[in-house]
Amino acid sequence: MSISVDDVRYVAKLSMLEFEEDELIQFTKEFNKIIEYVDQLNDLDLSDIEPLYHPIEGSKATLREDITQKSITHDEAFLNALTMKMDF
Repeated sequence: MSISVDDVRYVAKLSMLEFEEDELIQFTKEFNKIIEYVDQLNDLDLSDIEPLYHPIEGSKATLREDITQKSITHDEAFLNALTMKMDF
């Protein structure tokens, strides 16, 4: 798989970012290096590896007990939003 300058330009447009042509070329090179690096994982022989159902073998998920607590009201939650000064 390879990333083209047009791919980078398209993603930049979706992200509402503007880049000079030389920046697009540089990003394309960097993205392709990353893809080549990650693609090395395909060369690994994983045939003897069993899939994990949990990232830490033998661990039991430690969950806290659910305890209901008093929450703030909608008015309290929006109080800071109403008093906040917007400088755009």
